[in-house]
Amino acid sequence: MQILKAMLRAGNLSVLLVEHDMEVVFKLADNITVLHRGRVIADGPPAAVKANAEVKKAYLGGSE
Repeated sequence: MQILKAMLRAGNLSVLLVEHDMEVVFKLADNITVLHRGRVIADGPPAAVKANAEVKKAYLGGSE
């Protein structure tokens, strides 16, 4: 994860990362698109995605 983060910060490149560990995603990504059952339920910066009620319910264990 540290190597990938360093590469992203050093160069002008984009990476498509498919990951189910949301803490890893929140640490690495500048923009996140969350899919649940084939449907986009959130898209945006990490803080907004983390606060999204559908994301909380589907992936973060929230009851909202």
